[in-house]
Amino acid sequence: MALPTVAIVGRPNVGKSTLFNRIAGERISIVEDVEGVTRDRIYATAEWLNRSFSLIDTGGIDDVDAPFMEQIKHQADIAMTEADVIVFVVSAKEGVTDADEYVAKILYRTHKPVILVVNKVDNPEMKSEIYDFYSLGLGDPYPVSSVHGMGTGDVLDAIINDLPNEGEEEDPDLIKFSLIGRPNVGKSSLINAILGEERVIASPIAGTTRDAIDTTFVDSEGQEYLMIDTAGMRKSGKVYENTEKYSVMRSMRAIDRSDIVLLVINAEEGIRDYDKRIAGFAHEAGKGMIIVVNKWDAIEKDNHTTNQWEANIREEFQFIPYAPIIFVSAVTKQRLNRLPEMIKRISESQNRRISSAVLNEVIMDAVAINPTPTDKGRRLKIFYATQVSVKPPTFVIFVNEEELMHFSYLRFLDNQIRKAFGFEGTPIHLIARKRK
Repeated sequence: MALPTVAIVGRPNVGKSTLFNRIAGERISIVEDVEGVTRDRIYATAEWLNRSFSLIDTGGIDDVDAPFMEQIKHQADIAMTEADVIVFVVSAKEGVTDADEYVAKILYRTHKPVILVVNKVDNPEMKSEIYDFYSLGLGDPYPVSSVHGMGTGDVLDAIINDLPNEGEEEDPDLIKFSLIGRPNVGKSSLINAILGEERVIASPIAGTTRDAIDTTFVDSEGQEYLMIDTAGMRKSGKVYENTEKYSVMRSMRAIDRSDIVLLVINAEEGIRDYDKRIAGFAHEAGKGMIIVVNKWDAIEKDNHTTNQWEANIREEFQFIPYAPIIFVSAVTKQRLNRLPEMIKRISESQNRRISSAVLNEVIMDAVAINPTPTDKGRRLKIFYATQVSVKPPTFVIFVNEEELMHFSYLRFLDNQIRKAFGFEGTPIHLIARKRK
């Protein structure tokens, strides 16, 4: 089930990132904190009072030549499009500014819950400075000092109070997958080709699709799929840093909702850093993955082209060696008929359970092949292992001392488990835990 999203917006230099770091780093437990396309952290999955939500920092302006109001409006657009709750940050030190009023007017029209946070209230005497912000028409302002952490608990309580109610659980047999990737890699065209109809508008202009579109379809064997389209990950026109953050946010939302992610790469353009970033998000989230190289019909090929591409992909995506690679064309529909079957196989891998007896046989055989490491005269002892969850398959390995389990030995055990049980297309998590 997709997590609700909370977006932090406001003009530059009001302390949005400080508030984000304060909430994400100290006041709530981080489930996952990943890096986006910019150098700043912009996305965290967090929990407060037993409610999880996605926290988005929309960032400030780094490019001084960019139109000021255009950037401000874009931040508000992010909130209007994606967020369930909007945290609007202003500064007590500067008071109400024209830019604050501009953002407030836009947010007022969203009809979404807006929590007005007056930041930089660094001492009790400054609380009297917040009353001017009632003029923004967004309800009671919350005085906060992001630097010192004062008032953030009240803001989090307000966020939880405004989050949408948790919905019903989805059909466990439904396989949810999304197509993610840079703009103009052909995601919309692939969706149309898979469905055999013009479900979404396909255009060579990056950013044609503005909103995510979900489509349900059933294959010939009766398996139901939910396809999540994230084509509109960049708006047309000038591209600012915040546009990249918007792109990442859309991708993260899709990854969060998906069981399996299809990372689409444009064969004409090759692999870019953004492709690796977005694949890293899906890997860290424990999602199944397929690397889909689109526009394969547009490439001049010889007998070595496919092998060269596969070798290059494996080199660039070393952290996801489990992800199968498929070369397709949305235009000619080359190999597209193989995608549903691949998705189904990966779903089976994600939900596979291994009995403890069989698992421990594989672990003991692995130790016999490659004995456990030692450190300062102490040897790692593995007592037993058991699978604790699926999606992704997660295994707890009980040992004498957790710190003796080196990451390289965990990687070796990962490889041995994959050799024995497959787990195609899905990450598996191995957790070393000291036996009580």
